[in-house]
Amino acid sequence: MAEKTTAGTTAAHGAEHAKAFPPLDANTFAPQLFWLVIAFVLLYALLSRLALPRIGQVIEERRERIDRDLGEAGRLQAETEAALKTYEAAHAEARGRAQAIAKETRDKLAGEAEQARHKVDAELNAKLAETEKQIAKTKARALAGVNQIAADTAGAIVAKLIGQEPTADELKRALSAPPGE
Repeated sequence: MAEKTTAGTTAAHGAEHAKAFPPLDANTFAPQLFWLVIAFVLLYALLSRLALPRIGQVIEERRERIDRDLGEAGRLQAETEAALKTYEAAHAEARGRAQAIAKETRDKLAGEAEQARHKVDAELNAKLAETEKQIAKTKARALAGVNQIAADTAGAIVAKLIGQEPTADELKRALSAPPGE
């Protein structure tokens, strides 16, 4: 066959197909497996000595940090619940005190109102008694005036009837005598 020449190489035409791809060549399987095992063992040793301890340490630190954070969260939750209970107790106590103060104020105001009512009643009773006295005086004066008017009228009537005027003593006796005498 004709030889093909290219820059710097000389190869027979068709010779390039005679060799197989080295990883697929059955003649090189054993050395490839040997070097694969060596590379795997070296990589495993390198990872187990250097990388895996560091990764394990990071995972352990993370686990510890998570445990600390969970413990802190639990502690804070317990503090929050205790503070909430304290707040509720203080709120209930304040509500009770407020109700007691309101009751005390209501009772005090009711007592003051009752005292004011008694005072007004006493003042009204005093004014009523005074007014009744004034009415009695006015009535007595009016009755005294009525007696005088009755005496004058009776005297005038008797004078017209009999032509003679009666004396004041006679008029008084006649007016003060019970009827039918």
